[in-house]
Amino acid sequence: FPATGRAQIVGVTGPPGAGKSTLTDMLVAELRSRDKRVGVIAIDPSSPFTGGAILGDRVRMARHALDPGVFIRSLGTRGQAGGLSRSTHDACLVLDAMGFDIVIVETVGVGQDEIDVVNLAHTTIIVGVPGLGDEVQAVKAGLMEAGEIFVINKADRDGYEAAHRQYELMLHLREQAAGARGGGWSAPLLRAIATAGEGGKEIADAIFAHRSALEARDGFARRSGLREREQALTILRERLAARALAARGQAVLADVEARRIDPYTAADRLLAQIDGEDRRA
Repeated sequence: FPATGRAQIVGVTGPPGAGKSTLTDMLVAELRSRDKRVGVIAIDPSSPFTGGAILGDRVRMARHALDPGVFIRSLGTRGQAGGLSRSTHDACLVLDAMGFDIVIVETVGVGQDEIDVVNLAHTTIIVGVPGLGDEVQAVKAGLMEAGEIFVINKADRDGYEAAHRQYELMLHLREQAAGARGGGWSAPLLRAIATAGEGGKEIADAIFAHRSALEARDGFARRSGLREREQALTILRERLAARALAARGQAVLADVEARRIDPYTAADRLLAQIDGEDRRA
């Protein structure tokens, strides 16, 4: 753990069909041309029935498979909401400790509830695409407010100009809402055609510019620290819940199901049970 904290974590998220994997592949090639070591964590949805996942995103990045400066790992969500896998944070730490300069985390692509990546990444890239209907609707719910770089991929499609205007308007409204709070960073709106390798240079430039802006006001280290703090709280919540349910927790939950007690009373009883164990210890 003390060997971490140097890598820039870059989240790539957006609606299904936006071409996130192809764009990530293009971005890896651009970063390698700048002699950066790149780790990629590609999150794939797990089946709610079997728990299995196709883990197919890395197939689109096969050209980097033999490059020692690139490490690509697919992870299944295993029921985790928010577009990430439960082990994403730890995988980022491992790649960071291994000396990778940039770790790209490509989320599942479920659209509106992928806010977890914002808490994980130093830099969040929102990828949109023309022709999905309501473009801004597809990336709202916090992502429009939290993204640092916006990319409209598949820009050779019909509807690009309309999509560009929608994003431009939303970013303008966001900056107006921020007002005096500012923050020293104005999110760029970039154009890409990932299948043709167009736009990678501009995206990479924006990634490095955002890191420089963060470091100028000590934001890079602060974001890293807040991420680790939140991870500690996540682990604490999981362990406390497991401890509360270990003894007679199922009986308490059965009382809730039968409506003999309400959920708040159930939570109080489970907490009291932990307190009692601590006093006996």
